[in-house]
Amino acid sequence: MNFPHRRRFLHLAAGAAALSAVSQIASAQTYPSRPITMIVPFAAGGGTDVSARIISEHISRTLGQQIVIENIVGAGGTTGSTRAMRANTDGYTIEMGQMGTHATAVALYPNLAYKPDIDFAPIGLVMWAPVMIVARKDFPSNDLKELVAYVKANAQKLNIAHAGVGSIGFSCGLLFNSIIAVKPTSVPFNGAGPAMNALIGGQVDYMCDGGINNSVPHVQSGTIKAYAIGSEHRSPVLPNVPTSKEAGLPEFQVSGWLALFAPKGTPKPILEKLTDALDKALGLDVPATALARADEVIE
Repeated sequence: MNFPHRRRFLHLAAGAAALSAVSQIASAQTYPSRPITMIVPFAAGGGTDVSARIISEHISRTLGQQIVIENIVGAGGTTGSTRAMRANTDGYTIEMGQMGTHATAVALYPNLAYKPDIDFAPIGLVMWAPVMIVARKDFPSNDLKELVAYVKANAQKLNIAHAGVGSIGFSCGLLFNSIIAVKPTSVPFNGAGPAMNALIGGQVDYMCDGGINNSVPHVQSGTIKAYAIGSEHRSPVLPNVPTSKEAGLPEFQVSGWLALFAPKGTPKPILEKLTDALDKALGLDVPATALARADEVIE
């Protein structure tokens, strides 16, 4: 390329880059101008889905646009996360991810289509939730020590439900079973909601619920049994459920988390608007600080 043509090419390239930057700024200033899709990578009715619906209602008020929940199930939440990763980077597709989809899935799926720390831009941490060990209402054990003894003696006859390989419930179920050295039959579902329905119906024996908000109404109504919560302190909404340490299994201390993500490459001004809306929804009412918090969680 001769010098005049090269110089003209560089001017055109610089102009294109400037137009792109201006376009991004203009887009961020008018964002959002239409409904936003929030991908939930699990079936409706589980803890991730319920949390997404609650938080999206509050975020939509701040942003002045509807947030549409899209449940995309499969592969322990990684199918929906892959869809979210490949979405346009315009802020109109975000995802309610969690510890399973954005942390443990990396170890469980060697050919995972995405890298959580590279392919997503964090919007903010939504919640931490301790895991709870629950069983069908007619399970013969009355406390955690009895449950451990019964499962050890009958592991080949029992099954454990979870929301898919890679989900919080799956990983925490593996932890529980490894601590007590058993290998019951593993029964996957497309989300914690369907898994919980199977537990209530007596089709499965026990499970580790990745978010106690999914279990609370069923424990309170007596349709399932709760044996222990995997946190240092009892939950104020289930004060009669002991911690795992109190129940005799101190090794089982684990919590899951939920966080909002956008595809990598989403413009920073749009991320800041989403983070600010999330902070307001959570009652934080502070500037865009959740980006750093979510970064720490992912790392």
